[in-house]
Amino acid sequence: MSFNSYSKALYELSIESNVTDEIEHQSKSILKALETIKEFNAFIKNPLFKHNDHVEMLNDLSKKFNFNPILNKFLNFLVSKRRLFYLDKILKDFVSYCSFKRGEVDAKLISAKELKDDEVEKIKKELFAKFGSKINLDYKVDKDLISGLIIQVGSIMIDNSMKNKLKQIKSQMI
Repeated sequence: MSFNSYSKALYELSIESNVTDEIEHQSKSILKALETIKEFNAFIKNPLFKHNDHVEMLNDLSKKFNFNPILNKFLNFLVSKRRLFYLDKILKDFVSYCSFKRGEVDAKLISAKELKDDEVEKIKKELFAKFGSKINLDYKVDKDLISGLIIQVGSIMIDNSMKNKLKQIKSQMI
């Protein structure tokens, strides 16, 4: 696996201060905000805002949500290096790197219909048995699949969705 140097640096800083879990949790919160709040995402990614605007906004967020001082300094460092527009990539890499260091495996599960919690747990257990590692499962519903599931663990993908089967039939007919 390849991780960027910024995410590794944040990991090393958090390990030295024994605050990795806290910074990982806060990073996930920032990622969720970037995903759900369009204005925040646009502000982070817009290079036209002045350096001071980004610093002020990040310091306000840090105070409001009680960010760990290491994370706050790191975010300000990204601003100073003009790398803030990579924030989502850096924090995703950081979270993945934390999982990697714990020996966990990231997996994606996409289903055509909402699965019950016990069904998702059963799939997690089967993946654990297959890969021998704790599985961090990212579960989503995509009704465009029509029926079936897509499971991806690393570069391994199992796609038994109806959408994929129809694509295969279409390409065979052509």
